Amino acid sequence: MRSMARLQESVTTWRDLQKRVASLVELMELARRERDLSLQDSFVEELELMESRLKGLEFELLFSGKYDERNAFLTIHAGAGGTESQDWASMLLRMYLRWVERHGLSAHIIDSSPGEEAGIKSTVVKVEGDRAYGYLKAERGVHRLVRQSPFDANHLRHTSFALVEVLPEVGDVEVTINSDDLRIDTFGAGGHGGQSVQRNATAVRLTHLPTGIVVTCQNERSQLQNRELAMTVLRARLIELELKKRAEEQERLKGEHVAAEWGNQIRSYVLHPYKLVKDHRTGHESTDPDAVLDGEIEPLLEAYLLSTVGKA
Repeated sequence: MRSMARLQESVTTWRDLQKRVASLVELMELARRERDLSLQDSFVEELELMESRLKGLEFELLFSGKYDERNAFLTIHAGAGGTESQDWASMLLRMYLRWVERHGLSAHIIDSSPGEEAGIKSTVVKVEGDRAYGYLKAERGVHRLVRQSPFDANHLRHTSFALVEVLPEVGDVEVTINSDDLRIDTFGAGGHGGQSVQRNATAVRLTHLPTGIVVTCQNERSQLQNRELAMTVLRARLIELELKKRAEEQERLKGEHVAAEWGNQIRSYVLHPYKLVKDHRTGHESTDPDAVLDGEIEPLLEAYLLSTVGKA
């Protein structure tokens, strides 16, 4: 029903724009025949408004993927480098949470592993809202930070890496998981919830035996909630695995396959000796990394989405 309502709204919007264009054309033709120039400024203003609206609608057409309208699971893994990379992972988490807030979406951390001294080793965030996956899929890949380290007494320049994964939320009807293929472990949670959570062993770890995929969830207060969330993430990972296999097969046939490994960074954030954020896939740059790290990533997301036109 939600899908039908969204499609009906889209059709109505396009038809309304079509009517406005037809009406404007008629008025302009009438004014031309009457040689009436009094409405020329209003014609120009209306045309500019419709052009702006059309560009917005054309951008919305980019969200045509099967899962683009869905919620998303955002996972961040700190790279090698200890505290430096773990702090970088926490900076990325803050950046995405700020973007979620700015974009009118909601976010819920469902699992997190704190760093030894600062930052985080990894985290899984569920982002809920319209086109969450459609937007955030642009962030998949390795993110590189160059800065003067706040953890180095000599303030030397350090390079840190973090890997971002983005998965679409899918239902149990779309992915069937055989119970015999699962190993379920429970343990005391180390995150939110207090000592009672830890005593009651509410955290859940699922291992999908055929693929080796492991999913952990510990931030909910009950074992049942953690298990349900872990199953949701597992379904998302299985869908992503299937999509990746299909994409690799298509790229292999085209002779264009590039593995999604640590060396294939998608974006660099340089804070020293100069300030620059550059997306290596699109060439889009920003000279205000502070704003980007405060959640202003919309231009980067849009540049990537526009660059994918015709590649699907």
